[in-house]
Amino acid sequence: MKDKVVVITGASSGIGEALARRYAAAGSRVVVAARRVDRLEKLADELGNDLIFAVRTDVTNPEDCRMLVEKTVSRFGRIDVLINNAGISMRAIFEEVDLSVLHRLMDVNFWGTVYCTKYALPWLLKSKGTVAGIISIAGHVGLPGRTGYAASKFAVRGFLDTLRIENLKKGLHVLVVAPGFTASEVRFSALNAHGNQQGESPRDENKMMSAETCAGHIFRAIKKRKRELVLTFTEGKLTVFLGKWWPSLLDKLAYNHMAKEPDSPFR
Repeated sequence: MKDKVVVITGASSGIGEALARRYAAAGSRVVVAARRVDRLEKLADELGNDLIFAVRTDVTNPEDCRMLVEKTVSRFGRIDVLINNAGISMRAIFEEVDLSVLHRLMDVNFWGTVYCTKYALPWLLKSKGTVAGIISIAGHVGLPGRTGYAASKFAVRGFLDTLRIENLKKGLHVLVVAPGFTASEVRFSALNAHGNQQGESPRDENKMMSAETCAGHIFRAIKKRKRELVLTFTEGKLTVFLGKWWPSLLDKLAYNHMAKEPDSPFR
């Protein structure tokens, strides 16, 4: 991956930041995008401004996404990899949630992926590069209390799977990544029923896969041009397997699992 130009959205923390560090270590030219430009600039200063290029980007704004691509091409002349990582979560049952929360989830998780991919696609086709989307196990099976999150991740998977087929003879590599629960800030910033950040994680972050480990798996999957990556056995591969072959059991397991969370709406 040396000298490859890699664009990563949602790179100010978590998996996105870990990916930026992993690609920089491999000698890639890394464009990091997020709203929190102060964190991006701190990362660029740490890793070296010759490797890292920070671009403030709100992925819900198509003009920001277009400018992200234009600035990348202006700086490096090409795009080899686009990793659509920016995303937010939620925690509320559909009966109680404000509809604006679901709109917000779709704007960031789905439309953010669509906008960035649309503008980067001509350059990715030219380089026969990679477009990757970081979804979730919630992009394979419904998670109670996360209706908007699951819907947005299902939508991203459908979008990217279709994009792969459309460009089957053009050399475009499309990867869909479904991590299990990974230690990051996503649960701290998850929206509640009224659209406010919940401010704390309902889970023990120390027992989850680290963002660095997750980034390593994604790095290797892109290098090997895999089409799908499902991470962790119990929360990942086994969940997807049960969703295909024993969905009624999975429904009960998912309900009971989420009901064990502190302050669960299912108690």
